[in-house]
Amino acid sequence: MKRISLTQYLVEEQRLHNTIPAELRLLIEVVARSCKTIAHSVGKGALGDVLGALESENVQGEVQKKLDVISNEILLEANEWGGHLAAMASEEMESIHPIPNRYPKGEYMLLFDPLDGSSNIDVNVSIGTIFSVLKAPEGMGQPTEADFMQAGSKQVAAGYAVYGPQTMLVLTTGRGVNCFTLDREMGSWVLTQRDMQIPAKTKEFAINMSNARHWHAPVKRYIDELLAGDSGPRGTNFNMRWVASMVADVHRILNRGGIFMYPADMRDTSMPGKLRLMYEANPMAFIVEQAGGAATDGKQRIMDIEPHKLHQRVPVFLGSRDEVAVVTSYHHE
Repeated sequence: MKRISLTQYLVEEQRLHNTIPAELRLLIEVVARSCKTIAHSVGKGALGDVLGALESENVQGEVQKKLDVISNEILLEANEWGGHLAAMASEEMESIHPIPNRYPKGEYMLLFDPLDGSSNIDVNVSIGTIFSVLKAPEGMGQPTEADFMQAGSKQVAAGYAVYGPQTMLVLTTGRGVNCFTLDREMGSWVLTQRDMQIPAKTKEFAINMSNARHWHAPVKRYIDELLAGDSGPRGTNFNMRWVASMVADVHRILNRGGIFMYPADMRDTSMPGKLRLMYEANPMAFIVEQAGGAATDGKQRIMDIEPHKLHQRVPVFLGSRDEVAVVTSYHHE
């Protein structure tokens, strides 16, 4: 079988479908190269002195791991100078990162969660990087946070890298979802799955069950029905999976179906959810929808939410279409 590299795939997409302008292609390649560098650091682990936490906290008040900070720096430094970007925003930084004046500016804006699943870093479980690309608004001067306040439906590209037994890059530019595997000997991304599709029906769900006592009624009802198995109202035995790394959980769902849930709960009613809309929910919703799945916040499509804050949080229900429809309908009732 002929091996197709990420670069060849992007060039051919542009030739055949005119969907990936040269600037966007170069930006995706720089992000993919950054993910290779992060994968190298992750792979070194204790040998590279990258495990453990720092004394600092990020803007969310979460203790930063060494690898969180290293990954953030890798992505910033790699993407600053190429001329494809007007600004960047990261889950690890309070405000946006404008491109320094000494570099040319481009027409895109990059958002990323540099290392998703931080709690798994030190125990050698799959973690990943999530990214989202927006177009800068027409006639934008010095970029501000307001320029990033675009619904997920405006994304021009999104993807994630998963650092597991294999390092993989999953990408959409709005024409389906494709997966590339890092050939570690050659150092190149090779296309290994075309047009990934999430089955509409599933018997697997992913949720943090330890929060069950805090859930709102629609989530309680839905999970109780799944747990009741073939003698319950759903008439099917469901399995639960939970990696506590969104990238790993979503990657499993892309490959074999399932529903991933991180609902709001009653612990802090001022906090509408745990996951960040701009860095996690939007890019994952774009990927999942492009693979034939669905993604809602329980009430509406995630990609229709109009953001009002850079670090806005939302509840998330995504994956196999039929199950997302059921749990969303319970919220509407």
